[in-house]
Amino acid sequence: MSIVVSCNNKTRQEAKESARRDSLERVKKDSIERIKKAEEEERRRPITAADINLSKELTFDKYTLEDTYPYKDTVRVFQWEKIKEKLAIIENFQRQDINYAVLQNYKNKNREAPVVANFKRNAYKRVSDTLGVERYQSTPLYAVGDAKVPLIYGRDGSLVKLLSSDTLDMVKVEGLTNVEGAWEVPRRYVKLIGDTVDFYHAVVVDVTNQNICTLEKSGKGWIIRSMNPATTGRHLPPHAMETPVGIFLVQEQKSKMYYVKDGTKNIEGFAPYASRFTNGAYIHGVPVNNPKGKIIEYSWSLGTTPRSHMCVRNASSHAKFVFDLVKPMASLVIVID
Repeated sequence: MSIVVSCNNKTRQEAKESARRDSLERVKKDSIERIKKAEEEERRRPITAADINLSKELTFDKYTLEDTYPYKDTVRVFQWEKIKEKLAIIENFQRQDINYAVLQNYKNKNREAPVVANFKRNAYKRVSDTLGVERYQSTPLYAVGDAKVPLIYGRDGSLVKLLSSDTLDMVKVEGLTNVEGAWEVPRRYVKLIGDTVDFYHAVVVDVTNQNICTLEKSGKGWIIRSMNPATTGRHLPPHAMETPVGIFLVQEQKSKMYYVKDGTKNIEGFAPYASRFTNGAYIHGVPVNNPKGKIIEYSWSLGTTPRSHMCVRNASSHAKFVFDLVKPMASLVIVID
C-alpha cells in the first residue's frame, strides 16, 4: 500500500513540474512574440524629425557659420528642425522597396509639355499650373487612366516611384518629392534610376537665411560636413527667378558652367564646379564675367540677399567641395524657406 501512495505522489509531483515548465514556456513564448510585434510596429512607424540624429563633423572648415549668427540688425540661423523634417521624408521613402525614377525636361529637351487644363500666366508671362509650376522645363502629369490633358506639371529633378514598366507609352508613377499621389507621365519625361540607389548625401539650401550645409548619412545618423554662406535666385522678371523650394536629385555636373548675357546667346562668363538639380539651377562657385577668366574664390555678396538667376552661389572652394561630395543621380538637394 505504501508503495502505491509513493508512486501516486511522485506522479503528481512530476505532473505539477511539467505543468510549471509548460507555463513558463508559454510565458516565454508570449513575451518573445510581444517583443517581435513591438519591434515590427516600431519598424513600420513613420520616421519623424524627432528620430533624426544630426551631429557636426566638419570636413570643409572655411567660411563656417555658427548655428545662429548676426546679419545686419537681425540674426540668421540654420533651420535644423526643418532640415530634420525633410530628412525624415527621405528616410521614410528609403525604407521601402522602390524602383526610383526622376522627372526630366531640362531646357525642354524631352519636348515642351502640353498646356494643362487650368493654367495661368505668371509674372514672367509664361504658362504655369495652379500650383505655380511653369510649363517650361517641366513634366506633364496626367490623372491615372485619362491621358487627354495634363492636370499639373512636375518639376524637373523630382523623384518618383515607378508603379509600372518604364517601357509603356504612359508610365505610372507615384510622387516622392515635390508632388503627391499617383500620376501617368509620357515615357520620354521619365528616367529610370533603379532600385539599388541609396541617398547618402544631401545639400540643404535655405533661401530665407541665405546659407547652405552639406550632410552625409552614417550609421549614427546624419553628419554635418559644412555650414557656409550662399546666395540664391531672386524674383526679377524677365530673366532672374527664385530658387524653387523642394527636394531634387542632383542630375549632372560641369567643372565650368558657361552662361549667356541676358536676352542674348552670347557667352558672358562661367561659374566653376556646377552641380545641377532642377531646370537651370546649379550649385556653383562665384561667377566669372569672362569666359577665359580665372576662378574667383569669394564674393562679399555671399550670404546677403538673393542675387542669382536661380542658381545657388557659394565660395568656389565650397562649390568644389560639393562637386566632389555629391554623386549625380544618387544625391539630393533640399531647398527650404
